[in-house]
Amino acid sequence: MAIRGIRGAISVEENSVTAINAATVKVLQSMITTNQIAVEDIVSVFFTATADIDAVYPAQAAREMGWVNVPMLCFQEMQVRDSLKKIIRVLLHVNTDKNQAEIIHVYLGEAQKLRPDLTGEINNGK
Repeated sequence: MAIRGIRGAISVEENSVTAINAATVKVLQSMITTNQIAVEDIVSVFFTATADIDAVYPAQAAREMGWVNVPMLCFQEMQVRDSLKKIIRVLLHVNTDKNQAEIIHVYLGEAQKLRPDLTGEINNGK
C-alpha cells in the first residue's frame, strides 16, 4: 500500500462560516466518494484558502464530518495577481492500493479553471 496525494479545490460563494463549511464538505465528500477512500485510510489533509476567505478554518468542516483523528493544517494560499478569488484547495494524503494514474482529482465550481488537465470523471459529468 502506498501513500497517494489527491488534489481538490472548490469555489466559495461568500466569506461566511456556512458557505465555507458547505463548500469544504462538498469537495471532501466528492474526493473520498470518487476515489473510494475510507476515512481510516486518510493520512493527513492540507487546506489552503485565498486571502478573501477568513471566516472559519476549512478543517472545522472536516472535524464536523467526523474526521477527528485526521491530522489537518490550514494555510493561506499564496497571493498571485489576477488569480481566482474565494477558492479552497485541498491536498488529501491517503493510504491506497491505487496507482497514481487511478487517482481522480476533484475541482468544483470556478475551481475547475485551476487545473483542467487534472480534472477527473466527477467534473466531466461521467
